[in-house]
Amino acid sequence: MAAAEGCEEMSGNGELVESSAMEAPEVPAPPLPEITEENGSAAVVPEAPVDPDPASFSMQPAAVDEEGELPADFERLWKAAHDNPQDFTSWTDLLQYCEQEGHVTASRRALEAFLVRYPLCYGYWKKFADLERRIGLNDKAEEVCIQGLQAIPLSVDLWIHYINLLLGTLDMNLPESPKRIRSVFEDAVAAAGLDFHSDRLWDLYVEWEKEQGNMKNATAVLDRVLRVPTQLYNTHYDKFKEHLNSHEPKEVLSPEEYEELRELCRQSQKAERAEQAQEEEKERPPGEEEPATPEGTDTEELMQKIREQVLLRRDKVYQDNEGEVRKRWHFEDAIKRPYFHVKPLDRLQLRTWHSYLDWEITEVNKDTKDPSQDPNQATEESEVTAPPQEPSEDAIVAQDDHRVRILFERCLIACALYEEFWSRYIQYLEPQSVDEARAVYKRACEIHLAYKPNIHMHWATFEERHGDLTEARRVLEALEKKLPGLAVVRIRRAALERRAGQLDQSEALLREAVAESKEKPTLHAFYSIKLARLLLKLGRDPSSARRVLQEALEISPDNDKLHMNLLELEVSGDPWASAEAVQECVTRALAAPLEPHTKILFSQRGLQFAEDYSNSIQSVLSVYEEHQKLLKELGGTKREAENGDEDPEKLSKTDDGSAVAVSAQVPPTMPHVPITTPPPPVMGTDMSAQAGYGGYSSWYQQPQYGSYGYQNTWNYNQGYYPPS
Repeated sequence: MAAAEGCEEMSGNGELVESSAMEAPEVPAPPLPEITEENGSAAVVPEAPVDPDPASFSMQPAAVDEEGELPADFERLWKAAHDNPQDFTSWTDLLQYCEQEGHVTASRRALEAFLVRYPLCYGYWKKFADLERRIGLNDKAEEVCIQGLQAIPLSVDLWIHYINLLLGTLDMNLPESPKRIRSVFEDAVAAAGLDFHSDRLWDLYVEWEKEQGNMKNATAVLDRVLRVPTQLYNTHYDKFKEHLNSHEPKEVLSPEEYEELRELCRQSQKAERAEQAQEEEKERPPGEEEPATPEGTDTEELMQKIREQVLLRRDKVYQDNEGEVRKRWHFEDAIKRPYFHVKPLDRLQLRTWHSYLDWEITEVNKDTKDPSQDPNQATEESEVTAPPQEPSEDAIVAQDDHRVRILFERCLIACALYEEFWSRYIQYLEPQSVDEARAVYKRACEIHLAYKPNIHMHWATFEERHGDLTEARRVLEALEKKLPGLAVVRIRRAALERRAGQLDQSEALLREAVAESKEKPTLHAFYSIKLARLLLKLGRDPSSARRVLQEALEISPDNDKLHMNLLELEVSGDPWASAEAVQECVTRALAAPLEPHTKILFSQRGLQFAEDYSNSIQSVLSVYEEHQKLLKELGGTKREAENGDEDPEKLSKTDDGSAVAVSAQVPPTMPHVPITTPPPPVMGTDMSAQAGYGGYSSWYQQPQYGSYGYQNTWNYNQGYYPPS
């Protein structure tokens, strides 16, 4: 059983192509473009299937090994699959080996573990059910089918397999057996009946009702499918006509419809006979009496007229449905891989799904009635045929909404590994039901996207926004356990506690991160800066903030961001009390192994502080002379010291850390005054706030979700400081 058997040979819903008692008829050609009828369908809208809870289809523990020891290579293949659960090939190798060995317990264990991780693979649900049935455990085979249908309720093939299992195991002589089969059929068409490829399910339902001798029920099922836009829509109308012509109308129509059409056709016949009698009376010889006609008998002519009227009514439904199929045909035709696979989809396929969803969502808000149609327009047949009852506006909206949900569920089979479609489905559901949106988040994060952090963080934000802080914490904690060392997750956890008023817990999380990252200097510096900012700005504790930065500098003396943050911390304090501390920061930075231009910036900042707050000109001149010596040492010029950067836009820095952009264009009447170049703002400015929540910049996020290492050089300027 190779991997291709499990996925590549699957049909439109992630299932293996299986031969069935109901062979699919030939695919029809697209409907003709001249058909212009819009949606006039009044189909009953089934209740939308509830999104499955991952726990609801979790496997039961494997039974006690009845066959002794497991096969020789089982443990090796099992370990390979569990060491790298995202490697689909490892799992299929394990499953293929178990099937070749024919070991029931090994196969059961492998299938249970595999289907928890890849529940959209219909082929393996069928193999599991067949495994249980072969060893005589029909009840367990049925349980497997039910678990599979909870995981993938749109699987037409799995529904058919489940129904065939019941037909082969239930005693149909018992009165409750047909009721149960019919109930399962109803569940199937409610869950998957609106799928574009659901024709085989509807056909099986119709044929089963015929086998039971319930011709009226078969007609009712055909009536329902005539309103569903499916790939083989035209074959259903052909089968309806064949069904109607093969039986007396009284046997296939509901009593209400039959009596209504019978009375209408009789009235029509009477009117025709009365007109014909008047003409014959004029030509009848004098004294000859009118021949008697039997009363109360249904002639074959009447039955044929009833059939004609039945088809006239259904033809309007068929034409409307054909219009719906025509609108969807080019989308369906463009979908080349509607089943689940771990291989990536090409961009064209992704665009097709987006376009299809765009169109279907637009239809929800579109008026389904054609305003150009004249309500007084009538045909000759309208004298006898009562127009179909128009659905209410609420029913139309509910039907369109259900179709949108079905399309999203189909999309999330083919695109299960793409966050964008899960997020889009959640955005659609959230205004209608928070619980339904939460269920989709749970399904995405706990099954299909377990190692993709963005959607987990969106889920945490969703829970926080709706007031469930406990669940938001749980989501982030679970994500951090699954992806340890991802800085953005720890920052999100600290921010969540801060917003919740738990400043101590926020500080504790950052301190823990600082302590755990000492072996990674760059990461340690990042967490130290975040912790120092929290202590300074929210904790109003500059001493603790200073101590955090100083300890970080002992580990990373060459990190200019730590030096800059410490300098800005001192500058933002009392200028008279912090003068000595400022100069110490400058001296420490100049002695550190920093780049020459960075040292010049620190020296300039120290000179600016002296100019702004020094009590004596002698101290200013002393600092200035030291600055000039540094410039000569590092190859700078007095011009650079006075005018600094020549960028057209400069950042003006205030002592409290705020930064404002000022234009370099100065009116000609105002002479330029040489001063030291303002340094880049650090401690007081959080540029991540300008990027929006979650925009902590890309420098500490992984370029790929599959690895935990920081593969790019960190660039603090993107996340915390404007370009220097």
